[in-house]
Parts: sequence; structure tokens; C-alpha cells
Amino acid sequence: MKTQQYHHILVPVDGSKEAELAFKKAVAVAKRNGADTELQLLHVVDTRAFQNISSFDSSMVEQVTKTAKKTLDEYIDYAKEQGLNKVSYTIEYGSPKTIIARDVPAKMHADLIMIGATGLNAVERILIGSVTEFVTRTAICDVMVVRTDLNNKPIALPKK
Repeated sequence: MKTQQYHHILVPVDGSKEAELAFKKAVAVAKRNGADTELQLLHVVDTRAFQNISSFDSSMVEQVTKTAKKTLDEYIDYAKEQGLNKVSYTIEYGSPKTIIARDVPAKMHADLIMIGATGLNAVERILIGSVTEFVTRTAICDVMVVRTDLNNKPIALPKK
């Protein structure tokens, strides 16, 4: 029986521990899938979060983008240290749900999205909805939700 080969892995990252674990596991999966596997990191700046701020100015978005670039550059360095050659990132602006589930996967021909499990509790998921939950329901490719650490032990989510 032939195992599934993934060639274009998308990893949404947001600075959370869950996203970092998804990234590190994606690096391992990419290594196992061979040298031609592409790892694409994605950070989405949720511009809706800024719409309710009366003193909104572009410097806020610039600061968020600068912080994201720093983290993404560190992730790229880590992936290259692990032997990956085809690793890159993109920063998008808008609604994370549709950008992660549909827009970027279609653009990059993703065949796998590796995403961290949500840290939201049940009430928060009902009120605002989980990006991870939306992606698992509506993505245009396979989705792997990372719920364990690098030793496949359950991760302890922060207490709410």
C-alpha cells in the first residue's frame, strides 16, 4: 500500500504555542515527504479586529506585520536548519477563516493544511467561532489538526 505524499503543505501561524507546534510537526512531515515538498507558512492579519478602534491608523497594522515577519523569519531559519529547502511565507490581510481555508490553498495548490488546535473554550467557540473548526469543515484540501506535542503527548492548553 502506497502512503499519501503531500507536496504543498500550508501552515497557518499566529504566534500561539499551538501554531508553533503545528509548524514544527509540519517540518517533520515535509522532511518525510521528500526534497520536493514545499512548506508555505501563512500569517493572516485580521483587519476586522482594527475596524472598531476609533484611533485606527496604519502604524498599528505595520507593527503587527513587523512582529509577524520576525516570527516567520525565525520559523524559516528553523526549517532550513532542519534540511528543508522549499520553505517560504506570506502575510495576508482580511478574514483568517476564508483566507486559510480557501484563498491561499487554491493559490498555492496546497494538498495539506496543518493547523494548531484552538485554545478557545466552548462558549468562545459559539460566540466567535474557531478558525480551526471552520478550516476543518470548509477547506479545499486535507486538514491535519495538531493536538499533541513533538512526542505525541497531549498539549496542555492554557486554563481559561
